[in-house]
Amino acid sequence: MTKEQSGSLAGGDGLAVSPDNPTAGHDDPTHGRDGREAGNHPVPAREGRHASEAPFRVAVFASGSGSNFQAIVDRVQAGELDVKLELLVCDRPGARVIERATAAGVDTYVFRPKHYPDRESYEREIADELKRRNVDLVVLAGFMRILTPVLVDAFAGRMINIHPALLPSFKGARGIADALAYGVKVTGVTVHYVTLDMDAGPIIAQQAVPVLEGDTEHSLADRIHAAEHRLLPQVIGWIKDGRVTIEGNRTRIHHPEA
Repeated sequence: MTKEQSGSLAGGDGLAVSPDNPTAGHDDPTHGRDGREAGNHPVPAREGRHASEAPFRVAVFASGSGSNFQAIVDRVQAGELDVKLELLVCDRPGARVIERATAAGVDTYVFRPKHYPDRESYEREIADELKRRNVDLVVLAGFMRILTPVLVDAFAGRMINIHPALLPSFKGARGIADALAYGVKVTGVTVHYVTLDMDAGPIIAQQAVPVLEGDTEHSLADRIHAAEHRLLPQVIGWIKDGRVTIEGNRTRIHHPEA
């Protein structure tokens, strides 16, 4: 259950709303300097939590149609991903992803960045809402805004992003177009932890996507998005199960005992 926020949040026009009241307006993709010190870090980092005590709470940030959000919803509803979709955060009141969240019964937090004096102002309110809800993992799934240390440091090691290229190649907002223009034969998708350096956080998983003769940006994007829809829920599951460890700027995936 959620409610509309009051006080400074209402003044900034950021609203946390329930699915039956979705009231709420593209920079580069969210980038992220790693706030965590070097070493081995099991993820997520909320200490003292056991799977039997509480659900694993996930907040998804998205700005557009929300196809990756829908892929996560579909896995949860099919019983293939054991997490609680706690909140959708969106910076565009008219985005289709809000309709998807409403249909799935997921609470939404919609805000208008232009109504705040700076990014830090709305990020502080979002961070407070995420902490109030005890969110374990933040998933950036097409959230087209650069984040500041306010959010990145608050969720260091607990925030991931999906990027439509095989990092470290083709960073930034035009990963698909840039790969096609360069003439590569293989591109793909990357899920990585968010740091303050652009698309440079520790890589968790990648999936290759071939570039076919005659591909257009649209046809290539269709196959890349299909790969995203498979990989992102899988990585969320790994993190929920405690199978991902950060080791400096690398990650280690721990496979279950046979």
